[in-house]
Amino acid sequence: MGRFGPWALCCLFLLCAPSAACSAGREARLTPVVTAVRAVAPAVVNITSARTVERRAGRGPLLDDEFFRQFFGPGFGPGLGGAPGEPRRETQESLGSGVIIDGQKGLVLTNAHVIAGGTSITARLLDGRELPAALVGSDPDFDVAVLRLDTGGKTLPQAAMGDATDIMIGETAIAIGNPFGYTNTVTTGVVSAVGRSLKHEGGAYADLIQTDAAINPGNSGGPLVNLAGEVIGINMAIQAEARGIGFAIPINKARRVVEQIVSGAGVTPAWLGLSGQDVDARTARYFGLDRPRGLLVTEVLPGSAAERAGLKPGDLLLGIGNTELDDKDQYLGVLRTSPVGEALTLRLRRGRGEERLSAVPTAFSDREAAEVAGRRWGLNVAFSRGGATVAGVAPGSPAARLGLKQGDQLVQIGGEKLSGQKEFTRAVYLSRMHRTVLVMIERGGRGYYARMGVD
Repeated sequence: MGRFGPWALCCLFLLCAPSAACSAGREARLTPVVTAVRAVAPAVVNITSARTVERRAGRGPLLDDEFFRQFFGPGFGPGLGGAPGEPRRETQESLGSGVIIDGQKGLVLTNAHVIAGGTSITARLLDGRELPAALVGSDPDFDVAVLRLDTGGKTLPQAAMGDATDIMIGETAIAIGNPFGYTNTVTTGVVSAVGRSLKHEGGAYADLIQTDAAINPGNSGGPLVNLAGEVIGINMAIQAEARGIGFAIPINKARRVVEQIVSGAGVTPAWLGLSGQDVDARTARYFGLDRPRGLLVTEVLPGSAAERAGLKPGDLLLGIGNTELDDKDQYLGVLRTSPVGEALTLRLRRGRGEERLSAVPTAFSDREAAEVAGRRWGLNVAFSRGGATVAGVAPGSPAARLGLKQGDQLVQIGGEKLSGQKEFTRAVYLSRMHRTVLVMIERGGRGYYARMGVD
């Protein structure tokens, strides 16, 4: 062995190995995952959204830090520096991800919750460039937002879009993003399922892609990619207290929302023109179900998409697309996140027989809102610069039983504060099938909250 020893000989061998062998080894490592990441990663951006918040002085910098609150909680400790003082204004930053979908125009697709409340937004590219971003528009119902980067006249890299309707369960899925601030992180897994629903405080997200590719805080808004280097989804959420359960918005749905946002028309809610109720145990037995589930159709409006599709009162709606319906709230969530004009497959039962119908939802317009409010609540509303005013109340209606009168100022319906027609239409859409609706009225200079019971 001489003075080199066995370790030195091994190193010498490696140094003297033919370059062809090194080249062959590199080719073997160039997997489809590596190829896909190389194709998409230049179009993935790390998003920093800054907003101004108020904090009470006296807590100390450590306990005000988000990282420490993860471990100790927001109420930990008596404060470091005496009794809390006056509020102080601070800049708070949140991190997320996005993907460039139009390199020439500098358009970035991300989640609405990534940039919510942000007063300034910055995007950092793979090559290190940091570009200011402006919000084109967002829609919280779909959790989709579009940003426009200040490109300085230069064309940016953009990702290729895939087809979420062609997803195969078990195929490789790649998530690229900015988890916990670790830029351009890549994780891999598979597509675990499609058509998943995810309930949240404001309703539900429906028709999601489920994956076990690791998705962590900061991944939101980043792309879910297939082995062809195509974006098939936009990562949005994880299942709390679970590992390997993440969700992404199908790219087809996201792109349709983007088109409406970029056009300036706004995202219009989808409408089938039916009403329904939850299923009880007796109804479930009648339809031969193992448990109460689905939506029992109680009304189908003439000329509506539901009527054109062939739906009838008494039908039991069990599923929409790939999503199984558990109850009325899930139906509302699915429709709330369904693009207008896209055909939906409805799975239902009539008696003991099962059928499939196709329905194309239309836009829930101001006209539909007025008709629903009049028919369901007995309420006619007029609008002015002052907001929404009760213009008429049908005798014997829920509005009449509540005691609403002509001239009352409608301040709020459900969780929506009313400043005009747009907010009223949204409020009616969200509360149209509720058995109890919370309203706030103003009469004689005083505000009142009341619950309106609906038959």
